[in-house]
Formats: sequence, structure tokens, C-alpha cells
Amino acid sequence: MTTRPRILLFDSGMGGLTVARAVARQLPEAHLVYAADNAAFPYGAWKEQDLVKRIVMVIGRLIDLTRPDVVVIACNTASTIALADLRAAYRVPFVGTVPAIKPAAAQTKTGVIGVLATPGTVSREYTHSLIHTFAYHCKVVLHGAPHLAEIAERKLKGHAIDMDELRAEVAPVFRKRDGKATDVVVLGCTHYPLLTEDIEKVAPWPVTYIDPAPAIARRTADVVEETPLEGPDATVPAHGTVVLTSARGSASETLAAYGTMGFPKHMVLDLPA
Repeated sequence: MTTRPRILLFDSGMGGLTVARAVARQLPEAHLVYAADNAAFPYGAWKEQDLVKRIVMVIGRLIDLTRPDVVVIACNTASTIALADLRAAYRVPFVGTVPAIKPAAAQTKTGVIGVLATPGTVSREYTHSLIHTFAYHCKVVLHGAPHLAEIAERKLKGHAIDMDELRAEVAPVFRKRDGKATDVVVLGCTHYPLLTEDIEKVAPWPVTYIDPAPAIARRTADVVEETPLEGPDATVPAHGTVVLTSARGSASETLAAYGTMGFPKHMVLDLPA
């Protein structure tokens, strides 16, 4: 590959950095730009119709700015509600992020699966369709953790975790049924792998945690191989840039957190929510 693929990675906040890290490992030659719609964070507080319009608008502005070859929607909520609208609106290929229910159903030994997600993702028809299709033979425990994404962002910014708060956020996915217990937990938000080691400390028993990032990175590499690349463009943001939709996300601790995850440069594309 002689031309560097330009890849735009998008999330409501910092969670998609787990996907960006995996994509960087899979495609070390890629030109990566990360965008966080921090003006609208958290997405769970939005009505679905309003949020779809918001995401489609923001992605359009980001495409104009970054001229990507591929866009990775590194956000479960945005993928489950807006991916079809994005593909209809823009010609650039998209890679989405959905709860890893299919691999969880394949890996479980007890037949009891926990899906740890945001309240929005838990309520989506798309999520329930995945369960009906791939995990119909399992007991699937869905839990929309109201504050887990925010806990992950606080951790990335260097703040201590309240372990009692974390325990309360994750406890509902650990269930026992007919003598069998949850043995696989799907991390259904890209923020959550930032907390895997911490969740292991408060979990009532060991389980397998499924991080979707490696699979998303592999899919991104496949799409890049299938996509004609535009070639160099001096007008786009530099590799390793994070684009924020609000200046309120440019505090020093926030920018330092992005820097530690491979995005030391930043700019603001002011898009008030």
C-alpha cells in the first residue's frame, strides 16, 4: 500500500479511543483523525430522532474537514441508530460498532450472557434483533449502566475510581439461573474496555469480557483494502489530531488523556448541541 489511508474515527467522547488504539495496531501506516462530539456528550440523554439528525450533521461536517477514505463509527449508540442514515447520506464507506452478542453466544459455556451497555443501546431494536438472531438459545442479561461511560472518561483523565460506584454500575449483569451463572460479559460501549481491569476487581466472580475493538480494527482493514484511496491532502488535519465539537473539552487533563492514547494534537470544530 503506497498511499496512506485516511481514517476518521468518531465517538461521542473518549470511548472510541479503544477502537482507535486497535486500528492503529492493525494499520500502523494509516493517517488517523479522531473526532469526539463532546458538545453533545453523553448521547444517552438524547431522544433518538434528534440524535440521529445530530450525528448525520456532525459526520457531514467532519467528512468535509478530514476527507477520509473510511469512517469508523466507534460508538455503539451512534452505530445502532444512525449507521443506515449515514450510509444513505454519504458515499464514504462506514464501519460500525455493535454489541458483540454473536461471539458471546459462541463462547458461553453456561448459556448465561451479560450485556453491559448504555441505556440507549439496551433499548434499541437493533440490539434485541442481535439477541433473537444469535443468542436465542441463551439467557441474555441486558443492563444499561447509566454512569459507566462517564466513570471511564474520568479514569482516562487521571481521576480515581469510586469502586463502590463501579460495583453498583456493573452488578446487574452478574446473574445466576438454575445453578448456572453469567460467564461472558459483552462490553457494549467502547468506553468500557478502559475499565476492564477495574471491573474484574469488583465482579462477584471471574468471567470472560468481550472487547469489540480488535474485530472492528480487522473489519476496518478489510474495508481499506476494498476502497480506492484519495491520496495525500495537505489541507486535512494532521495524523494524531483529535477534533472536538466544543472548546469545553479542551481542558489540559482532557488533552493529556487524548495524547496518551495517540492523539497529541487537537482542534475545535464548534458545533453546539
